[in-house]
Amino acid sequence: HQIQFAPGDIVKVGETLLKMIVNGSQVVSHDSLASSPDIPLGVDTSTSPPREGNAPRGSLSTPAVRHLVKQYGLNIDDIRGTGRDGRVLKEDVLNYAARKGLVQELPSALEKNVGQVELPEGGKSLLDPHFYEDKRIPLRGYQRSMVKSMSLAAKVPHFHYLEEINCDALVQLKASFQKENNDHDIKHTFLPFLIKSLSVALSKYPLLNSSFIEETNEVILKGSHNIGVAMATAQGLVVPSIKKVQSLSILEVTKELSRLHEMALHNRLSINDITGGTITLSNIGAIGGKFGSPV
Repeated sequence: HQIQFAPGDIVKVGETLLKMIVNGSQVVSHDSLASSPDIPLGVDTSTSPPREGNAPRGSLSTPAVRHLVKQYGLNIDDIRGTGRDGRVLKEDVLNYAARKGLVQELPSALEKNVGQVELPEGGKSLLDPHFYEDKRIPLRGYQRSMVKSMSLAAKVPHFHYLEEINCDALVQLKASFQKENNDHDIKHTFLPFLIKSLSVALSKYPLLNSSFIEETNEVILKGSHNIGVAMATAQGLVVPSIKKVQSLSILEVTKELSRLHEMALHNRLSINDITGGTITLSNIGAIGGKFGSPV
């Protein structure tokens, strides 16, 4: 057989991807060029083992605190929380780690970065001039698509506004909602509430859910609230969207968000999942962040 393209090349629909010799005759299988209806174009269907969640369900805490617990290798259920309703705070983790004598074992950011430096092949010294040569890395898959979409987004005028909100009422609402919907297969988080809240805001201020057509000098007010959620995967950043959020309940948003997250981790998102978004909601709390300015 003869493969017509190199790995990473962009192949247009209808182009010959592979030639094979069958019984001495050269045959081009056009059927093999057509995409299976179950496998959308441009989506890698390779599977990877599911990631085990590191967010304990028994104790209340923020993603940043859970990240800190993971760094120390602790079990959050062993830590007594001093926050509201027994919430585990950052200080609780640090105090518990100090009692265990683990404070000095947590590497600093500088030590982590040093540990990630890859020496040249053969273990050459950092003084070797070849160590400082530039490397050319081709972008493929999600990374290539992310660069294209971010380049287009960068052309749109941006503005940034920061506000802090007391969310005690939201915490109570989530707790009561979780009691009424105790399906153990569903992970209840604050994100579905924020997604639904954004949809309510878009109903009041529809201009936020619009696009500008420069050629005709028109603004298109989107009829559907297709809210995208940025997700980090092993293949790169991907932004699937929950369609028509204004017609969904919080439980339905929770289930759809869970489905998209599972499909993203297994690299099985469909074209419909990753297209058609009208507005995006980013959550950087999982990595310990407090504020960001996404493009």
